Amino acid sequence: MTRESAIQAAADLYDSGIFLEDLRRRVAMRTESQEPESGPLLSAYLNEEMAPALAELGFTSRVIGNPAKGGGPFLVAHRHEGDDLPTVLTYGHGDVVRGYDAQWRDGLSPWQVTVAGDHWYGRGTADNKGQHSINLAALKAVLDARGGRLGFNLKLLVETGEEVGSPGLHAVCGMLRDELSADVLIASDGPRLGAAHPTIFLGSRGVINFKLDVNLREGGHHSGNWGGLLRNPGVVLASAIASMVDANGRILVEGIRPPEVPQAVRRALEGISVGGNPGEPDVDTDYGEPGLTPAERVFGWNSMEVLAFRTGNPEKPVNAIPPHAFAYMQIRFVVGTDWKNLEQIVRRHLDERGFGMVAVEVDRGTPATRVDPDNAWVQWAVRSLRQTTGRAPVLLPNLGGTLPNDVFAEILGMPTLWVPHSYPGCSQHAPDEHLLGTVVREGLCIMAGLFWDLGQPGQHERPAFERRSAR
Repeated sequence: MTRESAIQAAADLYDSGIFLEDLRRRVAMRTESQEPESGPLLSAYLNEEMAPALAELGFTSRVIGNPAKGGGPFLVAHRHEGDDLPTVLTYGHGDVVRGYDAQWRDGLSPWQVTVAGDHWYGRGTADNKGQHSINLAALKAVLDARGGRLGFNLKLLVETGEEVGSPGLHAVCGMLRDELSADVLIASDGPRLGAAHPTIFLGSRGVINFKLDVNLREGGHHSGNWGGLLRNPGVVLASAIASMVDANGRILVEGIRPPEVPQAVRRALEGISVGGNPGEPDVDTDYGEPGLTPAERVFGWNSMEVLAFRTGNPEKPVNAIPPHAFAYMQIRFVVGTDWKNLEQIVRRHLDERGFGMVAVEVDRGTPATRVDPDNAWVQWAVRSLRQTTGRAPVLLPNLGGTLPNDVFAEILGMPTLWVPHSYPGCSQHAPDEHLLGTVVREGLCIMAGLFWDLGQPGQHERPAFERRSAR
């Protein structure tokens, strides 16, 4: 059999409706990890849906409990073909955000896959049941085309708590570091740059939230009698924020600005256009760090955002100077940012500018990760996608958003390749979440080609790899 036959077999799973049938069954399981009573459903997704499907593909698997109290279980699976073969780790998550059933438009249910033209509606179709289902179906196509062999070893980790911050994931991967060891991670989550643009991204920006709080006195005071005499916390807080990020979005806190964009990252982002897809807002080309392209600003730089700002009574304003103001802030950051010392950096910045009355409280953050775009595994994957689709994929050094990629890059210590099968307009986390059928079919073909190439060194040169545990 040939590479082309494996790709055709993957396409046939789409054309025949077999893939859609599998996805419908998975979406029907209400695996809302944000709901405390969903524990049995999360376990059922792994034990009753994933484990049998993986057994048909020659995996041995087990479900393990979460060391974090109240966290959903994990599934770990193995398919071993030879100690002299490369080993790949793949990942997915079986949990979804709340369905918000009543908010979906007429005729749609979050727990039923409804096909309307090219749109496949249903909760988890894009995030993440549809994406890991595409990868499993592509594996089946390669196994069938190669007579029951892949030509490489494969390990799989499925969690059920990604939508609530992946509790226990770091601990489990730390405990199972040797068992999950691999030469590379190949997984799917997040969106392509656009529906028509096959994409590879190599990590994710980090994220950290913090609160700024100005609490000056008890109770409000008449603005006529006290205006000009009492410091207004809303004015103080707005001024403090303006000292940190200007009206054009440029970060003014030196410790929060990242290092210069590496040349390899600039080369990877050269010529990439951001936005312009149907339903997306227009990019403000004059907003953000001066001298950077829009692609560099979102994939190669940091951003500081005001997520919420409140003072007084916005719903029913009164003629009083409010006593209190607070803002929720967020920083999305790239590799090289000193995010672990954010509180000290912000505190020093505010104190030096006379804002000692502004309190700073920092939440737990998620690190940034990025593989060098010149890495041999990256270039191998780019060649594979180009061969399958006939066009060069978009290569993003990291996703603009955040995934738990630090688990794989730092705890397990491997290069990370993400090949997403969704697109920016998929309504992920919102009512009417959906996949596009055309992207599903192309994704099946892309992953079949990628998995075929992993097991076919004579046809498609793989990068050299370090020998890791073959357990």
